[in-house]
Amino acid sequence: MNAAPATLAQKLIARAAGRAQVTPGEIVTCDVDLAMFHDSSGPRRLKPMLEELGAQIWDKRKVVLVLDHYVPATDDDSRQIVRLARDWAAAQQLPHVYDSQGICHVVVPAHGHIRPGMLCVGGDSHSPTGGAFGAYMFGIGATEMLGVMVTGRIWLQVPHTLFMRWIGRLTEGVSAKDMMLAMLGRFGMNGGQYQAVEYCGEAVSALSMQERMTLANMSAEFGAQVGLVPPDQTTRRYLESTGADIDELGLVRWHSDDGAPGTWHSFDASSLSPQVAVPHSPANVRPVGDLDNTRIDIAYIGACTGAKLDDLRAAARVLAGYKVATGVTLLVAPASVADRDAAEREGILGHLVAAGAKMLPTACGACAGYGSSIPEGSTVISSTARNFKGRMGANTAQVYLGSPYTVAASALRGRIADAREFLA
Repeated sequence: MNAAPATLAQKLIARAAGRAQVTPGEIVTCDVDLAMFHDSSGPRRLKPMLEELGAQIWDKRKVVLVLDHYVPATDDDSRQIVRLARDWAAAQQLPHVYDSQGICHVVVPAHGHIRPGMLCVGGDSHSPTGGAFGAYMFGIGATEMLGVMVTGRIWLQVPHTLFMRWIGRLTEGVSAKDMMLAMLGRFGMNGGQYQAVEYCGEAVSALSMQERMTLANMSAEFGAQVGLVPPDQTTRRYLESTGADIDELGLVRWHSDDGAPGTWHSFDASSLSPQVAVPHSPANVRPVGDLDNTRIDIAYIGACTGAKLDDLRAAARVLAGYKVATGVTLLVAPASVADRDAAEREGILGHLVAAGAKMLPTACGACAGYGSSIPEGSTVISSTARNFKGRMGANTAQVYLGSPYTVAASALRGRIADAREFLA
């Protein structure tokens, strides 16, 4: 008897559960291939619980620790948290520790830890980023992570799949961030609640790996458990650059079957304009042209969502040869040291600095409200994923979200602006 057509999410879960197939709504227990946590979600919470249980980590080779939230440490509390993480990692002899190398969602895949077919968990809400590689990856809390650390397993309910099909191609100055904001504007922050969202279609296939990561990353804002992009030759080339082993058969296997169960929604990438989320929700979305008179104080290019190498390239394309408007502060915090260094080699950082950008450390920084980069009462246009009240550390700040293109153009105009006028 032939198996029923299955979605990519069903196939990934079935493999991890040791099953031939699974059905949406079923509750299954899965083996975990990778567990990732950072200095905020990891040792300071897991260490005392493991000690209380007298338990050991199930497989240290499958654990990745990234120090990205409290670095560089600027106060006593931060220094204590960072010291605890470093000391615990050394005592545990963890083989995969990335200290001050950038944000976990960018650093972990850049080192080849996430590959098609895997089931991964992360101690951070933006862990669905890993789904860009055809892996099932989702965020969990400290108590769930404790269970994974001890047993190497986790239970989940097999989700329904929403297929987001993007036909056509994006035009100049429009990016994956605009695609995601458009979907959030249409369906809201609970539009994919506890579902698997699979991004597909010509426009998605044409995206770079880092742009696909932006889609998968912001699946968290959509309420989804996981955001998936089927792996292809773009995935293969990226993984080869990391030194990861490539399973060519896996690239073919990890796709949804024709006729697989799910709900389909279609979008036209060719007609999409730059999108902006207004305070205080990523789902309060308007076309950039509706906000032309909105003046800004700060333009922020940062975070796992908006400061990868491709994001920095986009911003530099707009900023090259121009100067930031008087009265505007442009802040740039590259998502990883590797991306920062690559941007420097390409001359991208030179364009940003020449335009008037102030470079910040490669860390979560102001996106998660760390540091004092965002003053109270300021109006901000940001390439980050969230604009909740107080998210960036200032309760009275008015934070708008846009793509790196939009943030850069707004820095030049001193008001929210359409980058296409600079790219024409």
